Amino acid sequence: MKNLIVSLRMLLWMVLLTGGIYPLVAAGISRPLFKDQADGSLLSVNGTVVGSSLIAQKFAADKYFWPRPSAAGTGYDPLNSGGSNLGPTSAALVKAVADRRTALMKADPGAGEPPQDLLFASGSGLDPHISLEAALYQLARVAAARNMDAPHQAAVRSLVGTFVENPDWGIFGQPRVNVLKLNLALDGLR
Repeated sequence: MKNLIVSLRMLLWMVLLTGGIYPLVAAGISRPLFKDQADGSLLSVNGTVVGSSLIAQKFAADKYFWPRPSAAGTGYDPLNSGGSNLGPTSAALVKAVADRRTALMKADPGAGEPPQDLLFASGSGLDPHISLEAALYQLARVAAARNMDAPHQAAVRSLVGTFVENPDWGIFGQPRVNVLKLNLALDGLR
């Protein structure tokens, strides 16, 4: 009986420590030190929150750069995060990639073969970034949809360059572009 009481006390103490005290201390420390990250890395336009720089959003209009396809159901719903779990021999994956390739080549004629990150969803299905190659692939379509002449197209190309994020710690990943940040800056360009 004594062992049972000691075990229950230990259980209650650990629940209190790991379920209450530690999260409060961690939140109390992280909030002032990492305010942007603790608040969800939210982006605002004129005081209105338009999204998070950590979660992709659907952009379908030709005047915007498009994100990676989502494997998260019908949209970029963070509650439905996850990969599609379709393997390379899956007929559904082969058809989805072929449909995406056709749509991209129709939307961006003359741009050549679409980059892989525009054809395949990320592991989470919510990746807010595309490669620099994917952004440049879409450049002509975005400029044409916005009726931009050559100098404005050069400004858009330069704008894409300013939003390139280097690999983490200089070695992990590849250069990438945050689609939401780029599209918000693009809207402010004109």
